[in-house]
Amino acid sequence: MNRTAEIISIIGVTMALSTGAASAQTSPASTALDASLKGAVERKDIPGVVALVTDKKGVLYESAFGVADVATGRPLKTDALFRIASMTKPVTSVALMQLVEQGKVSLDDPAEKYLPELKNPKVITSFDAKTGDYTLRPASRPATVREFLTHTSGLAYPFTSAIWRDFKPKAGETYAFGGPMLFDPGERWHYSTSTDVVGRLVEVISGQKLEDYFHDHIFVPLKMNDTSYNVPEAKGPRLVAQQQRDGANMDGPVVLQIPPLVGLTIANPIGGGGLASTADDYGRFMRMILNEGELDGARVLKAETVKLMEQNQIGAVSVPALKVAMPRSADFTFIADGRDKWGLGFLITVDQLPGMRSPGSLSWGGINNTYFWIDPARGVAGTIMMQYLPFADPKALATYRDFERGAYQLVKAER
Repeated sequence: MNRTAEIISIIGVTMALSTGAASAQTSPASTALDASLKGAVERKDIPGVVALVTDKKGVLYESAFGVADVATGRPLKTDALFRIASMTKPVTSVALMQLVEQGKVSLDDPAEKYLPELKNPKVITSFDAKTGDYTLRPASRPATVREFLTHTSGLAYPFTSAIWRDFKPKAGETYAFGGPMLFDPGERWHYSTSTDVVGRLVEVISGQKLEDYFHDHIFVPLKMNDTSYNVPEAKGPRLVAQQQRDGANMDGPVVLQIPPLVGLTIANPIGGGGLASTADDYGRFMRMILNEGELDGARVLKAETVKLMEQNQIGAVSVPALKVAMPRSADFTFIADGRDKWGLGFLITVDQLPGMRSPGSLSWGGINNTYFWIDPARGVAGTIMMQYLPFADPKALATYRDFERGAYQLVKAER
């Protein structure tokens, strides 16, 4: 009798690991979602995935499949902690918009008003890729707070700009946020360290370190109890391993990148990345946006502020599908080249995608292939979390697209 009970117990555990279901999800649409995600793992397109769909009221779907560590085969669970990297950026943007609401900073203020290290900005006028020689000129004007929120400041990243990748400043030159401008502020959009500037603005204006500000003004009110820069040792076993595709061009099988850490320590958090979080916690953040700044009685933004964040803030400028300069990221093929826009912290989808998000939907992702979208028109949002390089890996994006289509089938069936 005891042996029978033991066998039943083992079967139950095995079924739970294979389905990854967080709750009873037996509708045809949820079963199809399960099959899609599980299939991506079984084909070895991706090593593991946690996915969540929510509407304004609560979670509609949440499941986990695959492994958290390709080296050990540790099963991935729905409470896994992911390094969400640039999915930190919308959180940082919300933090600054709280300070805008309080009248402590204006979107059209020059950011150098608060950060003296931004004074006397320079723009690169020429760069010799062979010798590294370059020339600079003064920028036409200082970049505004709004332009740092929208990646139209003129800054870049080494992986989004070959010039920044190869740039070596001359003696006596210093650049607080990575390098000189590629163009004058407001001239065009280029993905960049701009949100690091936003994070520094939050610290200087609020008088709090970024982690403390996020904790007090966003994470505690929203009950995002598993979101932080620094992960304590007790939560270390829930961290997903850092992984990458093998080979110099990161185009081979997914392998372990860095041995698992006991915890996670970030001495100097930045606004552009670094948070660890769960699908459930980020679901709460998305649900707050769907509910126009409020969740479960806690208001972190005014409704009009959320509406402002959802609107095009770059005018006639458009978001291009960037070609990248380092193998840690594939090209930004997920952007509708020259048509998408940018709000205050989010990419804005302009096109209607068949069976997918509505025009006006907000989205972005993190370099380890974590992604989210928020569809205010339909009142639905989703996040899909994987954990390996390169960013925008075609198989990760294919899994994301299939998940999103399945999510809308689920929503259609629920309603």
